[in-house]
Amino acid sequence: MGELKFESAIKRLEEIVEELEKENVSLEDALKKYEEAVKLIEFCSKKLEEVERKINILVRTEDGKLEKRPFEEEVEE
Repeated sequence: MGELKFESAIKRLEEIVEELEKENVSLEDALKKYEEAVKLIEFCSKKLEEVERKINILVRTEDGKLEKRPFEEEVEE
C-alpha cells in the first residue's frame, strides 16, 4: 500500500461503499472493489493496533506520583 495514510484509507473505504451502493456495478468490478476494501481494512486495523500499543495512560499512585501504565490495564480509583 506504499505511503498510504490512515485517513486516506478510511476515505477510500467510504468511497468504495458509496460506489457499491449507488452504481450498477458489474460482478467483476464489485469483486475488485471488495478486494481493495479488504486490503484497506487490513491496513487500517494494523495502524490502529500500532497506535493502541503506543497509548499509555498516566495514573496517580497513592504517594502522589504519576505512573505510566499500558492502556489495556484497568485503573482502580
